[in-house]
Amino acid sequence: MTNYTNLLKEYDLKVTPQRVAIVEELYKNGHMNIDDLYKKLLSKFPSVSLATIYKNINAMIEKVFLSEVKIPNSKSVYELVKTEHAHLACSCCGDIEDVMLDTSSILIEASKLSSFKIDSTNIILAGLCPKCSK
Repeated sequence: MTNYTNLLKEYDLKVTPQRVAIVEELYKNGHMNIDDLYKKLLSKFPSVSLATIYKNINAMIEKVFLSEVKIPNSKSVYELVKTEHAHLACSCCGDIEDVMLDTSSILIEASKLSSFKIDSTNIILAGLCPKCSK
């Protein structure tokens, strides 16, 4: 079992029951939007507000503990920060999966083609998941 308290402390984040619950849900589910996260936390903390969830998510993003994944034509989802990877997004059911792609060649090529100093990627590959393609 993962010790969420120590994980938060490693990123210099104040440990609160709400933050531990957010990390626990993201660890279990992988990717979640704010609304789904809010619904899950309401069952544990009936008085939690949506503003509290946003405040905690933003604080964790600032410390590079969580990352926001912006999915076209959908709500952003949040995940625990991992090694560089891309996302597979089902255009039918909205399921999102990680795919461990080496993005370094893409960054090198993009840098050659532009004058941008690229510091991060957010690669979304859209299509149909195995369930929806049946």
